[in-house]
Amino acid sequence: MAEISAKLVMTLREKTNAGMMECKKALTEAAGDLEKAETILRKSGTIKAEKKADRQTKEGIIASYIHMAGRIGVLIEVNCETDFVARNENFQALVKDISLHIAASNPRFLQREDIPADLIAKEREIGAELVKGKPANIVDKIVDGKMEKFYADNCLLEQAFIKDPDLTIANLLKGKITELGENLVVRRFVRYAVGEDLS
Repeated sequence: MAEISAKLVMTLREKTNAGMMECKKALTEAAGDLEKAETILRKSGTIKAEKKADRQTKEGIIASYIHMAGRIGVLIEVNCETDFVARNENFQALVKDISLHIAASNPRFLQREDIPADLIAKEREIGAELVKGKPANIVDKIVDGKMEKFYADNCLLEQAFIKDPDLTIANLLKGKITELGENLVVRRFVRYAVGEDLS
């Protein structure tokens, strides 16, 4: 299998405005062929969803989900463009699914941009310590891989959806954007668990 370079991923991203992970996945599937990768993104609806990403989302709902007989609770705000979509059963089912996912998966952040720089530095340091003694170029690749795993474990949008592990929450949203024809954004969430450490 051909190795997909960061430059090739950036080229596809600039051409389609799709996310980095979607571009890399499409290029891998297309064995590095840029045109085939673009076609894969078009067929998946990713490009259509990315074009809506700049639209204003001033409507939406705040929802709650209580799990395990009141032992875990989630509050979430998901925004859309119009009140019409906010009242749509399909949109409300999406919000409920994401709330259920948060209750089960306990993400610490919405997206990687929300993670404090000192925590990222600490995680990179821990990753580098675990592979101490290996050549520098290998260490960097291993640490980068460990960081991707850290993001996938801790960032809601990068987590595998509990009802369909082949789908990330970001891709679940993109599918609904294509389906509903409006930009959708998880704005914020909070998860509470009885007896959790508050420090």
